[in-house]
Amino acid sequence: MKNIFLIVLLFSLCLGVQAQEKWDLKKCVDYAKEHNIALQLKKLEADVQTNNTKQSKLNLLPSLNGRTDYGFNYGRTLNSTNTYSDQNNESGSLSISSNLTLFDGFKKRNELKQNELDLQATLEDVEKAKEDLALNITSYYLDILFKQELLQVAKDQLKVTQLQIERTSVLVDAGTLPKGTLMEQKAQAAQEELTVVNSQNNLDLSLLDLAQLLDLEQTADFKISIPKLPVLNAIQSMIDPESVFENSLKSRPGIKAANLRLESSMKGLSIAKGDRTPSLSMYGFWGSNYSNDFAEYEFLNGQPNLVRNEMKLSDQLRSRERKAFGFQLDIPIFNGGVVNRNISNAKINIDRSRLNLDNTKNILRKEIQQAHANALAAMKKYFSSETAVSSTEEAFRYTEEKFNLGLVNSVEYNQGKNNLLKAKSNLLQAKYEYIFRTKIIDFYNGVEISL
Repeated sequence: MKNIFLIVLLFSLCLGVQAQEKWDLKKCVDYAKEHNIALQLKKLEADVQTNNTKQSKLNLLPSLNGRTDYGFNYGRTLNSTNTYSDQNNESGSLSISSNLTLFDGFKKRNELKQNELDLQATLEDVEKAKEDLALNITSYYLDILFKQELLQVAKDQLKVTQLQIERTSVLVDAGTLPKGTLMEQKAQAAQEELTVVNSQNNLDLSLLDLAQLLDLEQTADFKISIPKLPVLNAIQSMIDPESVFENSLKSRPGIKAANLRLESSMKGLSIAKGDRTPSLSMYGFWGSNYSNDFAEYEFLNGQPNLVRNEMKLSDQLRSRERKAFGFQLDIPIFNGGVVNRNISNAKINIDRSRLNLDNTKNILRKEIQQAHANALAAMKKYFSSETAVSSTEEAFRYTEEKFNLGLVNSVEYNQGKNNLLKAKSNLLQAKYEYIFRTKIIDFYNGVEISL
């Protein structure tokens, strides 16, 4: 009894694991945001710009550098008496220096602001890449749902034909219908079986396409969950495209990035103009040195008098130390026209950024207008397809009744059924196209894509 219980428990767990393997749209999008290589490259660009911004902040701080060296001299050497002699000696030095820019025409501060703007623009590029990826995944996801329903329609049609074959067999055996009618029905069933196979293959390929878009290593068992689809109506697709455009100007990452890059180019002009102004810096220095042949002398009547012929390292560093402190003013006068060239190029960059912003807005406006037109067309197609299916179903029902009474032949019957299959397929295609087009309108209107 315990063994049976364990088997049932394990079987239930396996079913639970299999159920968890189904991917909904949110899971697909979240996974792609973490693993998509193109998106990861965009994030790395943002990381580089983050480092540039941090460096701009550190550039405002004073510099501090230390230096030391130790060397060996052979042959004729200038000694402590300021004369040359043949000897070998060892010497070294130690120094620390610092420099702080007090004023540079606000170049460093403008460089910091420019890097901050460039960082924000790069982060908006990442957001745009995420949204484009989500929209692409939604298209693939809806295509799978469409293929699944299309497969089910094909299976339902085949089931109807198989039931009709059973009824026709009874009528043929009773002598009511000729045997040729049964053969025609079986030929129709064979054709519909091929349609089912083709529909299944198309579904499998669509699943593979989405799995590959997600960069999954294992694609054989990839399945998606079937969501509750939104109610289709004409409200969202009838939103005025101009109002959608105005909302998009406030929310679209591409527009934000273009605006930020325009501001960045203006900071670039300020940086270039900063080279025209004088710069003031403050510096400080401490240093000392050591030599193993250093001797301390005092001069009496112009002649050196040895006081000590050897001095310890600590004493030398203390007695021979050098200190400096001061200010440095650099005044640009003429540098081959480099400053004027940089200012001129900075102005060109502003014009380029402004044109890029205008072009981005124009592209966005056209995309929204096209999306609105596509949504309207999809809406009309969907509702027309609904009417067509309703009419075709009624016509087929009438044909089927006449066929059962022997008033029409199997050719007319199969033609009616094929017309119904085509109408249902057209309806499904229109349905998912309409859903996708309304999702695009939502996307431009700042609504997160979801099912």
